Amino acid sequence: MKLSGRAAVTYSVDTSLLVSLKQILPAVNTAGCCFSPVAGLSGESWHIRAPQGEYLARRQTREMAEMGVSRRRELRMLRTRHPGGVGPRPRGLHQNWLLLEWIAGSPLPEAACRPEGPLVPLLVRLHSQPRGGSPLALKVTLARYRHQIDRARLTPRWQRFHQALLRSPLPPVVKIAPLHMDIHAGNIITTGDGWRLIDWEYAADGDIACELAALVRGNHWSPRQQATLVAAYCAAGGYGDAARLQAAVQQWLPWIDYLMLMWYEVRWQQTGTHSFRAAADGLHARLQSR
Repeated sequence: MKLSGRAAVTYSVDTSLLVSLKQILPAVNTAGCCFSPVAGLSGESWHIRAPQGEYLARRQTREMAEMGVSRRRELRMLRTRHPGGVGPRPRGLHQNWLLLEWIAGSPLPEAACRPEGPLVPLLVRLHSQPRGGSPLALKVTLARYRHQIDRARLTPRWQRFHQALLRSPLPPVVKIAPLHMDIHAGNIITTGDGWRLIDWEYAADGDIACELAALVRGNHWSPRQQATLVAAYCAAGGYGDAARLQAAVQQWLPWIDYLMLMWYEVRWQQTGTHSFRAAADGLHARLQSR
């Protein structure tokens, strides 16, 4: 087994990854592989270079499960995505490790992630593919987050808002399709064959208007940019009624705001990272202003 770059000095590969790699790809000789951690030193994701190809291994952890991440669901969603060339090809799941093909390329520059242009055909292609069989369980996720946040921050007003929202019906469905639910520049890879999406850990089947609302909020787009996105999406064949889709996206925005707020609250509780709490405070202010 080889560790690329400085990895040989700083970290080692978990034995469970080696076992899972042999189970998923028996022909791979782990002693001849190069392993490098992806996105920091957590050991949760590894880039594997083998004579047979390059792969990405993603671990299921307790913290991820608390966030609603399921590698089994991710695998299920990706199994029907590859024919459209949108995401990575899944190779298999063993115990806590999901193995995917490695998508070689560069993350999209922030300035290139705009509500028009090549992003829109990528969305339309994604939403035109078969469903993965894992419905978006938004209310279940919000209820799970509620039990993991700092109770000292959970005011009576917040509890009333939470209970009222979960009793409310979700916005009317425009069209059910596979959703990625975490589209931003860092998760879009530019390759020689076009743009591809990575990090499918929150992917599920849901309303396309929910995805567009998440895209608007996740990228901090203005109402004008939101309207531009909807118009471009419909012009590209994503949906036939721009006015109805725009109204539906608007209805989803409070749900997405609250989902993001709760996600930041749980991540702050898990990590103590101040930026997560600051982001949550900003979303609290937005919800209270309504």
